[in-house]
Amino acid sequence: MYLNIRIILCLSLFCNFISAQNELQESYTLEDCISIAIENNLELKSAKLSSNTAEVNFKQSKANFLPNLNGNINVGVNNGRSIDPFTNDFINQRLTFSSANLNLDMTIFNGFRLINQAKQNKLNILAAEMEIEEAKQDLILRVTLAYLQVLNNRDILTLAKNRLQTTEEQLELQKEFYENESGNPADYADIKGQLTLDETSILSAQSGFNSSKLELLQLLNLTDNDIELNAKNLLLDFEQYERSAEEVYQDATQNLATFKARELRVDASKKGVNVAKAQFTPEISFFAGLNTNYSSAAQLFTETGTSFVETGDFITIDGENVPVLTESSSFDSNDIGFSEQFDNNLSTNFGVSMRVPIFNGFQAKNNVALEKIRVEESMVALEQTQLEIKNAIAQVHFDMETTYLRYESLLKQVTAFEESYRINEIRFNNGISNFLNYVTSKNNLDNAKINLTNAKYDYLLRTKVLDYYRGNFRYGLY
Repeated sequence: MYLNIRIILCLSLFCNFISAQNELQESYTLEDCISIAIENNLELKSAKLSSNTAEVNFKQSKANFLPNLNGNINVGVNNGRSIDPFTNDFINQRLTFSSANLNLDMTIFNGFRLINQAKQNKLNILAAEMEIEEAKQDLILRVTLAYLQVLNNRDILTLAKNRLQTTEEQLELQKEFYENESGNPADYADIKGQLTLDETSILSAQSGFNSSKLELLQLLNLTDNDIELNAKNLLLDFEQYERSAEEVYQDATQNLATFKARELRVDASKKGVNVAKAQFTPEISFFAGLNTNYSSAAQLFTETGTSFVETGDFITIDGENVPVLTESSSFDSNDIGFSEQFDNNLSTNFGVSMRVPIFNGFQAKNNVALEKIRVEESMVALEQTQLEIKNAIAQVHFDMETTYLRYESLLKQVTAFEESYRINEIRFNNGISNFLNYVTSKNNLDNAKINLTNAKYDYLLRTKVLDYYRGNFRYGLY
């Protein structure tokens, strides 16, 4: 019996542990959502790939300082009249040939083009890294705003459900009056109509809640629609924002990755001008080569002896023609091997070359002009970013101040409507007041609570945007 109890307790604890684990997995804090988005978001992954491309380009620009070393080998067969690569004589036979060479080329000076190109690519890497940070900062803001929007719609849905519950309680009360044939029968019918309106409000609030949750899930790149949000650690501070719009903008210029990325792009484009100007300067390079060849017609002849043979000429001695003899050597021929020919025919060359640009159809001049245009474009993009962000900060700051005043006003309104509803509910339940006064008071209170909730999150959204521009990116709290 005791053993059975222990088994039951263990199973119960295990089930509770599994249930708790599931709850933890389905409940996401703002920090959880931001971490998931940074890991899964496709736009951020695309920005990282662009950074990888810039890094590869920088590695290549450093590798361009190294000499070029290239080898070449070919083997072929020639039929008919051709030049023997071994003797350079004309021959008319089937010939197998081969040649090999190894060439080295190294730039010594080219107007600092390689140096400036490496510096430009380094700046492009830094700019790409800043653009990754820019994308990450933007993603954090979007997730935060989407998260707060979900919380806002969830609170509105809760208010709609509470409104329905209050109406249902009132319906039960009026049902008793109706069944007892006391009170105004029309009140019971009006309450039933109000119940239908409240149910419709829940459907609308549920739709808004689902839409905002779907938007958040898209940012997280998740497909699970059943997540729950845990906002326990989210600071809901309603003190008036202390910094001015100008102070926020000054912080933004120092901390926001967007500005740093644009400034680095300007510096990189200026280096591009120096790269283009190098086309006007002479280019000096060092070269060296190693060459050899092989021919199947190549042979080695070895002398085996001598003999006297008639030349076909004669001389007359004492009236007698005497043939003229000459000494002739005899040779044996042997083919020269492939490796031996490659070794015997080996030759080298080296030297320094200089290429002087004289006229190239104004290509160098136009390239410099294009690079200067790119500098101006990058500077305009920086100025445009500064102007857009400054105007955006001013607008958000103005809306934030207006929303704060609206929130304070709505807070007083809710307090007033709560008292009005309390009095009208008592009067209506006691038959002193009519249904119109009651439902008007109830709707005023419900609408005021919804407006207050919207104002609360509207204010929070704008303060988070301002904190984003200031460069404050602590998860959940900024």
